[in-house]
Amino acid sequence: MASRCPKCHRTIEEDSICCADVRYSWKCTECGKLTQGFVVPYGRCFLCGGKIVIVDDRPPTSEAIDMIQRAVQLEVDMFHFYRLATAKVGAGEHREVLEDLHSREAEHFRELSDKYHLDLDERVLEPTAEVDAKIESELFAGIDLHVSDPLRSIYEKALELERRTHRFFAGRAAALPDGPEREVCRELAAEEEEHIALIETELHHLPAAERA
Repeated sequence: MASRCPKCHRTIEEDSICCADVRYSWKCTECGKLTQGFVVPYGRCFLCGGKIVIVDDRPPTSEAIDMIQRAVQLEVDMFHFYRLATAKVGAGEHREVLEDLHSREAEHFRELSDKYHLDLDERVLEPTAEVDAKIESELFAGIDLHVSDPLRSIYEKALELERRTHRFFAGRAAALPDGPEREVCRELAAEEEEHIALIETELHHLPAAERA
């Protein structure tokens, strides 16, 4: 039987899931700030950028909603990776590739948000400069960003993250019964395969000096 979303009051079909009322509580291990939300960028505190943990009083959730939370987290993390990576390369074709990937991740994020009526904090997509700095230090650890063009290392990191995301969606699609959640995972797994192929192609066509 159809119902109504408690957030936007749109009709929700019987076989759909609404996450509008689902909020997790996060506590920063550094400043102690307690925040509520559905996901946080790279597990970082909105206030200081410190590491966060989910507190024990999180709401009871179904396996399907836990899957959605993980899926959204992966898409948000990839969104920020490409956003930050784009600023690390100069103007040209490769910057356009990263910008395109960033745009695609934003589309995935919006697709999941619209489908499941997510109640998301705007700060998820617009971290403070302090949070960005801590995310960058972790994301680009081991990558020498001071060389003339760190592109190869950035692509390799992107490939690692995309493969991780693809494994999640492909694994969930294989485990879920027929239904809308399985189809969403299958579609997103296929999208991640396309991202992986694109990055592998770009890596293959880098000049020999950059691939050495």
